[in-house]
Amino acid sequence: MSGSISEILSSVFAPSLWYAALRYSTPIMYAGLCAALTQQAGILNIGTEGIMLMGAFLAVVGGYFTGSWIIGILLAMAGGVLIAWFIAVGNLRYRANMPAICTAMNLLVLGLTRFLLETMFGTAGSFIDPKIPPIPKVHLAFLDNIPVLNEIFNNWSLTEWMVILFVVLLYILLYKTTWGLHMRSVGRMEQAAQTAGINVTAIKYQAILAGGALGGLAGAHLSLGYSTMFVENMTNNRGFMGIAAMWFGNANPLGTVAGAYIFGFFDSVGNRLQPFGFPSQFVLAMPYLITIIVLAVVLWAQKRQIKRKKSSLTGLPAGEPT
Repeated sequence: MSGSISEILSSVFAPSLWYAALRYSTPIMYAGLCAALTQQAGILNIGTEGIMLMGAFLAVVGGYFTGSWIIGILLAMAGGVLIAWFIAVGNLRYRANMPAICTAMNLLVLGLTRFLLETMFGTAGSFIDPKIPPIPKVHLAFLDNIPVLNEIFNNWSLTEWMVILFVVLLYILLYKTTWGLHMRSVGRMEQAAQTAGINVTAIKYQAILAGGALGGLAGAHLSLGYSTMFVENMTNNRGFMGIAAMWFGNANPLGTVAGAYIFGFFDSVGNRLQPFGFPSQFVLAMPYLITIIVLAVVLWAQKRQIKRKKSSLTGLPAGEPT
């Protein structure tokens, strides 16, 4: 390890770290919102990884052939909805096991994007071209002369600003509207919701398809906002990290994006530690290590909460046999 402790801390925890963490975590945030939406309807959608990957590929296809990043985003969202539709039909209509069909779709999309990359662009591994249009960045001129705020809040990608809008919108829809009440009712007590006249199947279709659109947008940001290229398996488990963030936030949009930001923060810290001699293996493992730690803490907290509820019902201290 090279450099004093003060040099390392000042370099690692510079103001730009907070934006770097946001930049890395934004695809995870979108994936987490996708998972949170379906989880609210009682569905654990582990197909988020495949939905993201298809969105990333179609965003590059749309942007490359039309020159428009807007069409790239719309095509990515449409592709995400299509993959989600296959998952929904398989599970809700044909009663296929949800983890099985999601895993199948993840593998299918991985192979399909590799095949289409070679077929459409005549290359393997990755596709980079100046004709791929990036998602524009938002420059706030009034921050130019404010050093710290300029580093943190200026020149965000448009989709990085949009994730804030989607968090607020999804929170309002889930907790402030009748539709959201119906969805949460289906997720918590499906039979009671059905007895109350709620169309359970329709609600689940809506959750999965809307989640597919968010997952496709996550992929579009990854290939047009975070970078301007497509690489085989470029999601690199970000979809699964989004699911972990969803569990961290208990499927609440606000908690979900907080969990995703934690992953992005520690990954950014790890990248900044590498020039000081920290082992690359440690840096690469850090996001996954943090994911495991966060999930362990969440599961422990949930177990404690269940014990407290049980003790309040039985009148016995938590942990005592009933």
